[in-house]
Amino acid sequence: MAKTALITGASQGIGACIAERLARDGMNIAVNCRGEVEFENGGKQVAAKCREYGVDADCFLCDVTDFDGCGEMVKKVVARFGSLDVLVNNAGITRDGLLVRMSEEQYDAVINVNMKSVFNMTRFAGAQMIRQRGGRIVNVSSVAGLYGNAGQFNYSASKAGIVGMTMTAAKELGGRNITVNAVAPGFINTQMTAVLPDKVKEEALHGIALRRFGEVEEIAAAVSFLVGPDSTYITGQTLVIDGGMVM
Repeated sequence: MAKTALITGASQGIGACIAERLARDGMNIAVNCRGEVEFENGGKQVAAKCREYGVDADCFLCDVTDFDGCGEMVKKVVARFGSLDVLVNNAGITRDGLLVRMSEEQYDAVINVNMKSVFNMTRFAGAQMIRQRGGRIVNVSSVAGLYGNAGQFNYSASKAGIVGMTMTAAKELGGRNITVNAVAPGFINTQMTAVLPDKVKEEALHGIALRRFGEVEEIAAAVSFLVGPDSTYITGQTLVIDGGMVM
């Protein structure tokens, strides 16, 4: 029976690319979208693209900041596909601003989506994987969580938290044949970076050894490795994918 992967925030960008890559790897895909808007504007298209690889795929609407909702989504995925073997915690937002001007709403929104969602999903998916006696979890962090970034106090805090959660979950779940790892992308060509001013992009490129932004396919390839057969002895690690931006 084919394995099943659930990817949160998979209606566009990195999440969509991860979903398609894992479908290419032969996994059934559960595409998580926050709501109807995300479903119509990307989620259903991602699921359709995944099915082109000969696997089964479906969309699951859930706000991953909702604890009970995440539990219900995991149940629905298992009922739909028969198992949940891979979880990719990808959902994330930014609400940038200088620390002394940042509102409580800006801070709370980012922490809830970026970090609380990882707890919610890992809590329920982890329990399911324990029952299945194995599984793989990959969390999408960021280099901002490892080294900080001015104007992103909330985002950096959330992504640093994910690194700590990854190591702790790896220690708790390792004895149940479940690996937990993270990827930490640098500047990647997505809708999120497309809106950056040209001056900011130019300055960023000068700090990257490879002198280019990464592509979403390169992040998806790393996730594919971490959930694949060649990484069974890797857990609790954060794989930095930044083109040599920070070293």
